[in-house]
Amino acid sequence: MEEFDVLVIGGGPGGYVCAIRAAQLGNKTACIESRGTLGGTCLNVGCIPSKSLLHASEMYSKAKNEFKDIGINTGDLSLDLTKMMGHKDKSVDGLTKGIEFLFKKNKVTYVKGHGSFKDKNTILVKDSSGSTQEIKAKNIVIATGSSVVSLPNINIDEETIVSSTGALALKKVPKKLIVIGGGYIGLEMGSVWLRLGSEVEVIEYMDHITPGMDKEISDTFLKILKKQGMKFHLSTKVLDVKKTPNGTKVTAESNGQTIEIVSDIVLMSVGRKPNTDGLNLETAGVNRDSKGRISTDKKFKTNIENIYAIGDVIEGPMLAHKAEDEGMAVAEIISGKYGHVNYDTIPGVVYTSPEVAVVGKTEEELKKIGTEYNVGKFPFVANSRAKINNDSDGFIKILVDKNTDKILGVHMIGPDVGTMIAEVVLAMEFGGSAEDIARTCHAHPTLSEAVREAALAVDKRAIHF
Repeated sequence: MEEFDVLVIGGGPGGYVCAIRAAQLGNKTACIESRGTLGGTCLNVGCIPSKSLLHASEMYSKAKNEFKDIGINTGDLSLDLTKMMGHKDKSVDGLTKGIEFLFKKNKVTYVKGHGSFKDKNTILVKDSSGSTQEIKAKNIVIATGSSVVSLPNINIDEETIVSSTGALALKKVPKKLIVIGGGYIGLEMGSVWLRLGSEVEVIEYMDHITPGMDKEISDTFLKILKKQGMKFHLSTKVLDVKKTPNGTKVTAESNGQTIEIVSDIVLMSVGRKPNTDGLNLETAGVNRDSKGRISTDKKFKTNIENIYAIGDVIEGPMLAHKAEDEGMAVAEIISGKYGHVNYDTIPGVVYTSPEVAVVGKTEEELKKIGTEYNVGKFPFVANSRAKINNDSDGFIKILVDKNTDKILGVHMIGPDVGTMIAEVVLAMEFGGSAEDIARTCHAHPTLSEAVREAALAVDKRAIHF
């Protein structure tokens, strides 16, 4: 029986990064993945294919509705959905093969199959043919990710009632799409099909979209999406979803009234659950919490000395980059080095158009904990690059400690803010202040000048607004 220093269960963003880093640090390393391709949900049916469709649909929408305004006449424009989906699949295939190459480059053993514990040092791997093998390891890292959940008694068939996975593979543009859940994923996928010609209605249980986001950003986001044509039913509870001969019928309750909405497709986007079933954790003695997540300490160690867990199976935001950071950190901890993740500086991004990007505390959170703060805001309508690009919806808001000027949170809605958020994340990682950003030269004309102007606005000295 082959024995490894580090064995990672799961080849998603957390797992494959952990395996590569562990191997770089001199450990004999293996990674078990049951999907048949590496990259996990993110690369195969999540972040990457959705961003491919978001980009393609945005280009289509701009060509159809905006190019003429800047002197580009396209003539007759048509959508080739099959080719668009083919481009998405080709991109995914190339990137998954790229991870396999990185495994070979770093001498990581790639094991295809489903892994479960035989004991705390032994994993039983069953492959697609039913064959089994046992693998022993000194240290085991659980990185099995998460999967979609539905509402009670509503079954996802990935044909008419779909998850994000099915929404990424529709064979035709639905005339009408109902999105249940107004979070990041639902709004991204709703945006894709809205741009391609669907009528899109979003049903959200809360009285606002993107729960947990800074309220001012969330409210602005809602207004922009409505302007784009997306319809919303807020403070609305879904009671049932039924398949009909022509599609679906959603029954919901709003303000004490029962409403029915018919559509071609229903997208269930109400959250995800950790993939901890089927690992035989009880045999190894690994504890889980009431939500099915694996309990760990600050060094990602479970209650069993040699078993660790990272990513969506532990507490925290279910984000690929959070899992990657944890993967690198735990590989370094196992190797006797100092691995660390600063959870106060993990950004979140919604890849709609405009994008939304957030990091740190919201105004609501600062008020709740009684922290005195100052605010600096700058609108993209006053940014020269955004104006000439005809892409000036949104603003940047910086929240700082009133006494020290330390940046506590930054909230952006506008063009390319998913990239621009990195500047303030870096500043926050170094304990930076608004003054630090305000005194940093930014190239002109760029969208990032809006970040500097927002920092200047903290002290009421923005130049261009």
